[in-house]
Amino acid sequence: MLNDLNGARLLVVLPLNERQRALLREAAPAAQFRFADDAPALADVLWAEGILGHVPVELVRQNRSLRWLQSDYAGPDIYLAPGVLPEDCVVTNATGAYGLAISEWMLAMWLGLCKDLFLYRDRQAAHRWQAVDRPVRGVAGAHVLCVGLGDIGANFARRAHALGASVVGVRRTAHPGEPCPPYCLRVVGQDALDAELPAADLVALSLPGTGETARLFDAARIARMKPGAMLLNVGRGTAVDTGALAAALREGRLGGAGLDVTDPEPLPPDHPLWDEPRCLITPHNSGKYSLPQTLENIVQIFARNLRHAAAGEALDNQIPRGARYVTGEAPGRRLRCEDICPL
Repeated sequence: MLNDLNGARLLVVLPLNERQRALLREAAPAAQFRFADDAPALADVLWAEGILGHVPVELVRQNRSLRWLQSDYAGPDIYLAPGVLPEDCVVTNATGAYGLAISEWMLAMWLGLCKDLFLYRDRQAAHRWQAVDRPVRGVAGAHVLCVGLGDIGANFARRAHALGASVVGVRRTAHPGEPCPPYCLRVVGQDALDAELPAADLVALSLPGTGETARLFDAARIARMKPGAMLLNVGRGTAVDTGALAAALREGRLGGAGLDVTDPEPLPPDHPLWDEPRCLITPHNSGKYSLPQTLENIVQIFARNLRHAAAGEALDNQIPRGARYVTGEAPGRRLRCEDICPL
């Protein structure tokens, strides 16, 4: 890690305006900065001791002197593979930046599915004045299972609770005695997932891509879901068996699905999910910078960590090397959306 930032060479790869660039310079006035919007030159990547933002893996791999990578992703999986970064390179992520944008996307998908708005959009495109011949769903009183209760999952849980839903959170491990968030009925460990599934009207996934989460929702687990239940996935497409999901939708066992991530990704043009009228698919863009506030949140996280580094303090959102997501075991604090952009 950079022990201090006096003369440190920092490459920032984000589409920043002048105010945002000045904010980063002010956070570490003794550092040297170079800025690139989205396509840094190899010479700049090799110059850098610290990189803030997103750089292609094939370029990062060539810098064996890199000491800090501050990713603009919440899950910087691509950089954690063996051999990509020097062993002593510290990695921090952008947890806390995406909760607002992605939880709002989840709400939009959920409400649209509940009220059949997307089926009506299809009928509008066909110039058909025709009601859908089934009752619509309500969100008030719905039973919601949030699988993954990090920044994104917690933000969605808070919003679902505010609309009158009953929310149960699922974490990898539940710690006895840990206080339950006020927006959840209870928080359980992943080992209780199968027991909770049959009661859920909505299952909302915001999981990282790990060996433990790969195909967590396979055909058997999807079959445990309540008939007519809905599924949202905004974490990693690998958490869901897309073939099994397509079959459950086609057979009418599930009431709908909203996907911002798929497996494989991009979803092939001939995949059956495209033709399911109750499946809504977006191209992994619920986060990114589609909501301008997300980029502002990322800048705030970067500036905060620059101030920590300049003072020789522990960094926020530090990822233990060898881990595929933040475990809380590393020094520094894990930021939440409300730390940056309160409701």
